[in-house]
Amino acid sequence: MNAAGRSPRVFVDARWTRTDAHDGISRFGAELIRELHALHPVTMLVHDDRQLALLPDGVPHVKINSPLSVRELFVARRLHALGAEVVFSPMQVIGGFGRRYRLVLTLHDLIYYRHPRPPGFLPAPVRAIWRLYHRAYWPQRVLLNRGDAVVTVSETTKRLIERHRLTRRPVTVVPNAPSGLPEHGEPEPSPTGPVRDLVYMGSFMPYKDVETLLAGMRSLPGYRLHLLSRIAPAREAELRAQVPRGAEVVFWNGIEEDAYRSLLRRAEALVTASRDEGFGLPVIEAMHSGTPVVCSELDIFREVTGGHARFFPVGDAAAFAAAVREVADPEQRAELVSRGREQAAGFTWARSARRLLDVLAPGRDDAVEAAEAG
Repeated sequence: MNAAGRSPRVFVDARWTRTDAHDGISRFGAELIRELHALHPVTMLVHDDRQLALLPDGVPHVKINSPLSVRELFVARRLHALGAEVVFSPMQVIGGFGRRYRLVLTLHDLIYYRHPRPPGFLPAPVRAIWRLYHRAYWPQRVLLNRGDAVVTVSETTKRLIERHRLTRRPVTVVPNAPSGLPEHGEPEPSPTGPVRDLVYMGSFMPYKDVETLLAGMRSLPGYRLHLLSRIAPAREAELRAQVPRGAEVVFWNGIEEDAYRSLLRRAEALVTASRDEGFGLPVIEAMHSGTPVVCSELDIFREVTGGHARFFPVGDAAAFAAAVREVADPEQRAELVSRGREQAAGFTWARSARRLLDVLAPGRDDAVEAAEAG
């Protein structure tokens, strides 16, 4: 509540929303907007009308400059004119020179400090700045300390933020959650038949270490690995050259949501060999769907799965294959499915939105209750 006793005007920066298909940050913002608006009126900021196709209907929006425009330096002027009192960004990069509103920023992970290769969709000059930015922690500190509060998606990343002293602002965990998944029914039986399907959903950046999955397929006759995400032709050619002779690997180069859900539910396991993660959303989606998870031994995967997965050492293809074979045991599979669904039930966008609203409008619920009591 503001000094006048009314709810603050909240704007959410949706300018990182994709125009074709969601990536992790794009989905994080869109799902939080949907649930936030059910709790408290919000206005979305967009820079391209095509973004609206991936954003929730019925939420007011304003079109302003791209976050990569030079005009971003002065975006606070526009937000002041719009009457913004609180602004939430699902990124840590947003203009704010001379701002008078409360600003809440998001840091999803610290992956690029250890793996500084930038996302390929960024313009070349931005990629160059990206690499320089991740050579030291002080630029991150400057960005985060510009805000009034910081949000991140996991306790693991929060601990890293604190370890590296990246901000003096309070840090709140607002987790990811499954999106668009049907309510699960009875556990699926262990897949049978001539081929058992393994599903990988994620990018093909080097730190994802898809190479270990491919190498492990050498020891998994009777299994088929589905690589679902879009992939650049050069990277696809690079990975195809590493597919072991006789192994069955399918490059989907993008998959529709319904097809993804269907394949996930009937798969032997969702697999990932990532060397670093901020959260690992496909892991939660798999557990929610009743699909076992086979993943690399990372703190974040321990946190998200609650330990209800089959783990293997990072980069160990033989151990990956052995973990996959363990999932074929009916008793182990049933245990992973049951415990995984219980764990996944704790992650919902509605719950995350309530956590976020406590950051955006601290004391709101107490003030509402006091007003109703009076």
